[in-house]
Amino acid sequence: MPSWQPSLNPKTFKHFMSFKFWFIVPLLLFVVIAIADILSVEADAKVDSRPVYAKLAIPTTPLMSFSEQGLIGTEQFKQVTRVVKKGETLSGIFTDLGLSQGLLLKIAHFNKDSGQLTKVIPGKSLHFQLTHSMGQISTEMLTQEQQVHLVSTHGEITHSLFGAGKSAGLSDKMVMDLANIFSWDIDFVLEIRAGDTFSVIYEKVYKDGDYLADGRILAASFTNQNRYYEAVLYNDGSGDEQYYAPDGRSMKKAFLRAPLNFSYISSSFNPKRLHPVTKQVRAHRGIDYSAPTGTPVYAAGSGRVIRSAYNKYNGNYVFIQHPNGIVTKYLHFSKRAVKDGQRVNQKQVIGYVGATGLATGPHLHYEFVYNGVHRNPRTVELPKSDPLAKDKLPDFLNYARPMLGQLTNINSGLIASIE
Repeated sequence: MPSWQPSLNPKTFKHFMSFKFWFIVPLLLFVVIAIADILSVEADAKVDSRPVYAKLAIPTTPLMSFSEQGLIGTEQFKQVTRVVKKGETLSGIFTDLGLSQGLLLKIAHFNKDSGQLTKVIPGKSLHFQLTHSMGQISTEMLTQEQQVHLVSTHGEITHSLFGAGKSAGLSDKMVMDLANIFSWDIDFVLEIRAGDTFSVIYEKVYKDGDYLADGRILAASFTNQNRYYEAVLYNDGSGDEQYYAPDGRSMKKAFLRAPLNFSYISSSFNPKRLHPVTKQVRAHRGIDYSAPTGTPVYAAGSGRVIRSAYNKYNGNYVFIQHPNGIVTKYLHFSKRAVKDGQRVNQKQVIGYVGATGLATGPHLHYEFVYNGVHRNPRTVELPKSDPLAKDKLPDFLNYARPMLGQLTNINSGLIASIE
């Protein structure tokens, strides 16, 4: 059977090829253009598309400069709290925060209230609210409402004053305050005994019901080896609060019983004792306070330095001339802090504990000489302080009477505490 085959004459074939050419060529062009567009889109997708920001110069004082340029809205502000570190100044803090020294100067001299801000204390917090209107200064005193409660306590010494104070609810600071009140009458190392007692009326400060800190000791008593001492805090109108005995005499006397804060006593007063270095019996005309090297030593009373020198026996030593024929002597310093002829005040540092000269270890040797005769610093009768002026005494007695009555009741066990 014969197969079928299409037959095209030359003219028909020519027309067919012409049609095919004009159809295929445009199609190919379209495909090429489409591919080019796709490649172009892919290329565009690889271009860095991150936003472009306008460059702003960073000023040396950003907050101030941004405010001046209007880049911070009037309703915006920044709050900063800064705790003052040891050695920091308000000038340095302002610099750290980007605030100008000119602004600090304006604040310091704006008025009396703002001037208080320049007195920075380590550990205290400074609060800043920085706004656009830094050119305007105003002050406002915000007073925290605090409540002061009067409380009292009583203690008996069994092993140490600090231990008894802790048992009575006193902080170490309050124990030191208590000892300082009576430091002109009692040597709190040599003379404290088991069975000694104390009573204290003092302040506790609260805010919103929360305890903040201890306040002042308003009145206190101390019984030491059957000797009874009382003191009341009183302001005589001169602006200076002091502690006074019941008769109106100041508790501060011309001499301290002990001229330093010490750790323990290595040798007490003994006119015949074996010298620790020479091993010979020599009069020990003073008291040795054993303490770490470098412990500050105070002038027991005000006076003039008549000798500040060194020799092989005393080591570094200082002698002070006081009124009424009294001389105090301080031996074996590691370093002297005063010079010949210098005037010193009571409790001024005059040197530091050491072991120079004839000394077996770091300690202070202290002597008290009255009219050329060595006296026991522990028991010598010290000059009495001046009493309150006659026109002040009646007011003091009226103020002190209820306080002293409270101390009597506390000592008698009639009341345990007051608030």
